[in-house]
Amino acid sequence: MTLDPCARPRNPRKTRFATATAIALAAATICGSAAHAHEATGATTPQWRQDDAASKPAARDAAYDAFALIPEAPGSGWIDATLPNVPVAPGLHATDSVFIDVDHNGDLDVVISVEHGVNRLYRNDGGGTLTYVPDAFGTRMHDSEHVRAADFNRDGHMDVVFVAEADENHQLYFGDGKGGFIDASARLPAHSQGNGLAVGDVNGDGLPDIFIGSTGEAGGGKEVPARNLLFLGDAKRPGYFIDASATHLPQANDQTEGAVLADMDGDGHLDLVLASPSQPNRLLINDGKGRFRDESHRLELTAPMETREVHVLDVNGDGRRDIVFFNITSNNAGWEKDPQTRLLINDGKGRYRDETAARLPQHTFSSWAGAVVDFNGDGAPDLLVGAIQVPGFVPLQPRAWQNDGKGNFKDVTLAMLPGVTVGRSWSMGKGDLDGDGKDDVFIGGWGTQARLLLSDIKKHRASLPPVPKLEKRPR
Repeated sequence: MTLDPCARPRNPRKTRFATATAIALAAATICGSAAHAHEATGATTPQWRQDDAASKPAARDAAYDAFALIPEAPGSGWIDATLPNVPVAPGLHATDSVFIDVDHNGDLDVVISVEHGVNRLYRNDGGGTLTYVPDAFGTRMHDSEHVRAADFNRDGHMDVVFVAEADENHQLYFGDGKGGFIDASARLPAHSQGNGLAVGDVNGDGLPDIFIGSTGEAGGGKEVPARNLLFLGDAKRPGYFIDASATHLPQANDQTEGAVLADMDGDGHLDLVLASPSQPNRLLINDGKGRFRDESHRLELTAPMETREVHVLDVNGDGRRDIVFFNITSNNAGWEKDPQTRLLINDGKGRYRDETAARLPQHTFSSWAGAVVDFNGDGAPDLLVGAIQVPGFVPLQPRAWQNDGKGNFKDVTLAMLPGVTVGRSWSMGKGDLDGDGKDDVFIGGWGTQARLLLSDIKKHRASLPPVPKLEKRPR
């Protein structure tokens, strides 16, 4: 764990660290804050230290200091508002995000899962400017891959669940309605090497349930068997869970990277579509009581895939749900499998036909994630597709694929997206952050700056400081 020596303790008497006094003294020495040291320890700072602190200028943020922010050209759908609306963290591994109103002020805030870091809360000012709230989810680092939200304990406040891979410590936090969270992770009945995550009411009792997709990566390209997890909300004790993994899920070597809950057969019950890095992707049908049976034979899988994320949408307006799989060629190794994004169309008879070649742009980049969003406002779902060049793990611009309303997509990236929106795009959150009624998008980044696309272009431009005129040298 890394400590900020200049961070002011919220309550020094209740600090979690046994070495609170030593840390406070170190902070006083490094930051030159006499008041800080006196409050934390009761000690008196020597006069020479006070004089030294008074003579030093305030710290200046190199990310914004001594230059003008020249606005970038927007796309037709969004403006890239990353600077200055998102905390600068280019080395952060922001793997996923969800938008919820944490403090009931009417604005959506952003909760971020972080790989090899502490999960984050970015509070929204109502116009799409996000502020980092330290320690909202504790101070311990985890290997979190995804985050989802629901009111698990029925108290009227949104809660969040994170799924972790390497350290296998899934986390559950209950919202307090005031912008804070209470750690309830002990209520999760089991743990695993988790990757996929989906939340929904699978047994019809009105409580949100949790599905966790598990993998068995053992290093060196080796794999051990993995078992998915299903936690049913306890109707007698909302906010507690019953482990139904062994009784309600098919028993197999699951190897699940992504998961989505959706009614795939039109019976009103949430089914599961699973994405796998090493096994064929799967379809699990719900009997209405939360018990799932494997119906994967309904999926036409025409090519081997290493799938990282799956989404469900009605691409052609026929009222039936179709499936899109986002794929990679390898996990940042050499060229192995075809990373082409795949589209499976519901034929109305319970089967899903691969119509990728006729409906999607062809590509060779790898896509760890994407999002379904109607970016041109015509009522048809379009696709944002994350793009990374592998081999090389080269950051690229995400792709914008526009739907013609009949399920045929064309690449409109250059017109739709700002040119500055480049990175190792990871999972994306969406919702209205700037209050214009349209979806904005937070694009996670794996070791590159997470990016924010806002739809109210005029509002964002008006919020930026004017570029100052420079004085010409006299001739």
